[in-house]
Amino acid sequence: MYVGRIMRTDLVTVPPDTSLVQAKEIIAEKGIAHLLVVDSKDQLMGIVSDRDVKQSWASPATTLSVHELNYILKQVTVEIIMRKKILTISPDTTIERAANVMQENKISALPVMQGDKLVGIITTTDVMGVLLKALGIDTDSFRFTVLVEDRIGVMAEVARVLQERQVNIRSLVTWPEEKHPGVYQLVMRVAARDRESAIAGLQGAGYHVLTEYVEDLTPYLPGA
Repeated sequence: MYVGRIMRTDLVTVPPDTSLVQAKEIIAEKGIAHLLVVDSKDQLMGIVSDRDVKQSWASPATTLSVHELNYILKQVTVEIIMRKKILTISPDTTIERAANVMQENKISALPVMQGDKLVGIITTTDVMGVLLKALGIDTDSFRFTVLVEDRIGVMAEVARVLQERQVNIRSLVTWPEEKHPGVYQLVMRVAARDRESAIAGLQGAGYHVLTEYVEDLTPYLPGA
């Protein structure tokens, strides 16, 4: 999956002279978490998050009057508070790469650029949505885990067992088991109606099937 497939293209942009008051109103009205700041030629200048706006807002404990406070806030523009060092990605960036960039840099959004043109934005919410769909969590399904050796053909063997049972794998995710080198977790989802058939088939083939959290995985390791 690529960023260009899920990025948001209905961009909300503002000029750099937009006041803090206006920025807050736009964020609330549009129900968004980020504003993209562009110049008169629609060139990206910076990005402002709802968190940036909140942090720049005056404390309610201020001794200023309402009129004085409003006057000061209207003088503060997004150009003053925006983040100018912007990390961007292109539409052909993979979703996992985008997620990695956001995690490593502790940011929640990435503007998407095609050359010098701003074409979209992707957020952690978008990435999470893709992950949930990939895992099949939004469907009527059953989730289970099988621990397998890291070797060629093991996934095909597991799939073959389920195929013989006429069980369709809706999603499959793998990751290494850190405490047990050479062992991978296969986390799968099948239709809820195929739960018993999938478990019986895999157990009959010698696999241990985990359907809930266990603290000690030792009894479920390959060959145990």
